[in-house]
Amino acid sequence: MTRRSCRSLLFLLPLLAAPAWGQERAPVEPELGSLRHARVAIDAGGGARPLTFLAGRLDEADLAALREAAPNLRVVVPASQAEALALAPQAHGVDGRWATAEFLRAADKLVWVQAPSAGVDRYLGRKELIEQDRIVLTNMQGVHGRAIADHVFALLLSLTRDLRPYLDPARRGEWNRSGGGAEPIALHGRTLLVVGLGGIGSEVAQRAKGFGMRVTATRRSEIPPPAFVDHQGTPEQLPSLLAEADVVVLCVPLTEETTGMIDAAALATMKRGAYLINIARGKVVDTDALVAALRDGHLAGAGLDVTDPEPLPPEHPLWDLPNLIITPHVAGRAALTDRQWARLYHENLRRFAAGQPLLNVVDKTAGY
Repeated sequence: MTRRSCRSLLFLLPLLAAPAWGQERAPVEPELGSLRHARVAIDAGGGARPLTFLAGRLDEADLAALREAAPNLRVVVPASQAEALALAPQAHGVDGRWATAEFLRAADKLVWVQAPSAGVDRYLGRKELIEQDRIVLTNMQGVHGRAIADHVFALLLSLTRDLRPYLDPARRGEWNRSGGGAEPIALHGRTLLVVGLGGIGSEVAQRAKGFGMRVTATRRSEIPPPAFVDHQGTPEQLPSLLAEADVVVLCVPLTEETTGMIDAAALATMKRGAYLINIARGKVVDTDALVAALRDGHLAGAGLDVTDPEPLPPEHPLWDLPNLIITPHVAGRAALTDRQWARLYHENLRRFAAGQPLLNVVDKTAGY
């Protein structure tokens, strides 16, 4: 049995009782998904109506588990985009990787697109999807949050503790306590601003509070702040919050409103010596302005898991900045992420087949 097969069957088993005293506890799984905009995609006749879904990555064990959980749902894994297009007229639901504009035009029965990622900016430009109210778009929001928040602090601590020189293979065997010459700082008592207090942003904020930081955040909704956030403001208050932050972490989705929001003016508003971490999307930041702010020392450092452009060309000036750490859009990678992704994917397929409200429904107007 393959690793994915074991994973698939595990997700459909009921939760086990808590272990006895002295036994090792399994990792606590995050909640599956959001019911904020939950919506039924189709009347499934109480689970009796035959439906077809074109999946992206399911092996034979996945398919067997789904046949048992949702017998009215025919799940097909196309071998290519051409095969997916040929099946489009039969599809009631589809994995977003097949949902090209051409596919959407051919899929006249389509009522559901399941994006395999948390970000849906790639879909928002497809009028065939956005202008069709009958098509429900769902995403993988919340799946990557814990791993990404860990990655945020991996980047941040590498900068604030000046770890980069010690990681240089050319310096192996060298007992040099001066590091790279930068004075390491402690996070305790510093202010961290989370720009976009959604699922990922909340995980970042929790970790920051664990480091003894003062935590501020921006949020579009009027949901009261959690206990681990000291002050919550609106996007309109971003300039004043940037000015008081020692660390700024970008966690917003890419929308018309957030594209280029961290421009030269925003960077100039930040404290001299502050740090910027971006795990959102590269286009949230004006890349040329960021290069300038790092070169002149206005920012002490930056950590980027996303860039604009992406992939970042080898000759791009970002690579040459000594106070910058770049990782190639890998922040969400973790075994926990894989497990949570599969659980949510399976659960939404089960809900779809039963005619129940889907999790993580995207507001196509707001873009998330």
